[in-house]
Amino acid sequence: MIEGFAVDLGGTKTAAARIVDGRVEDRVQTPTDRNASFDGQMESIAMLLRQLGYHGNGRLGVAVAGRVDSDGCWQAVNPNTLTGIDGKPLRGWMQERYGGIITVRNDAAAATLAEARLGAGIGADHFAYLTVSTGIGGGISLNGRLLESRNGLAGHVGFVSSPYAVRRCGSGRIGTVESVASGHAIALAGEVRTAREAFEADTPQAKAAINRSAAAIARLCADLTSLFGLDRIAIGGSIGLAEGYLPQVEHHLRKEPQLFQVNLTPAMLGHDSVLLGALMTAD
Repeated sequence: MIEGFAVDLGGTKTAAARIVDGRVEDRVQTPTDRNASFDGQMESIAMLLRQLGYHGNGRLGVAVAGRVDSDGCWQAVNPNTLTGIDGKPLRGWMQERYGGIITVRNDAAAATLAEARLGAGIGADHFAYLTVSTGIGGGISLNGRLLESRNGLAGHVGFVSSPYAVRRCGSGRIGTVESVASGHAIALAGEVRTAREAFEADTPQAKAAINRSAAAIARLCADLTSLFGLDRIAIGGSIGLAEGYLPQVEHHLRKEPQLFQVNLTPAMLGHDSVLLGALMTAD
């Protein structure tokens, strides 16, 4: 049974929820200040939890954009997303402030857990979740167990190389999936302000940017399948679930040899996946 309070701190918004019997009962959120210091981000979380009536010593799960290592320290892989967190001890701060049972992990890893056990991954032994949004994130679940690493980098699939990319990514690498397939990349190549505008625009530049993003995600799906022998991949995120995007990914995936044409499906749990997964155990 999944019960307690959960936090989802992403690059765009920070949400908190009270979860009862595996369902989100109450939910509050606020825009994320990407330039806030670690203390500023913690105060934002504390404000939301106060609104929900949480004051400590209960079950609390915290999922955040960026890398969380096995010691519970938090830092960005792409500093352009969150500029001020600087490797601070997230789990330690939460434990000192609230006590009780505290879980901290990457947001895409949390969503992977929830989708694998409660959503699109049910029945798949080797499953991956990809979020295509402001950035590109994901996670791998093998035989029901989340793939994790001591340095917290496992699952950051947006930072692998792509043949469709040439720009330097915020991670410092050149030619990554995130640098060509993310919302920021779509807006830049589509010559609009946001990815949403690109989907609404009927221009060759916007259409080409979205198509290139879908091609890069399809190639990533084939690559992950070759590495992990995946049965299924769920696609989520604001772009991944945008109308018409997944069919474009499937179109490009059909160009791959049959062995690498993994089953694709839309993520099922929406905004609740990160919050639910934040409270789950990894095995």
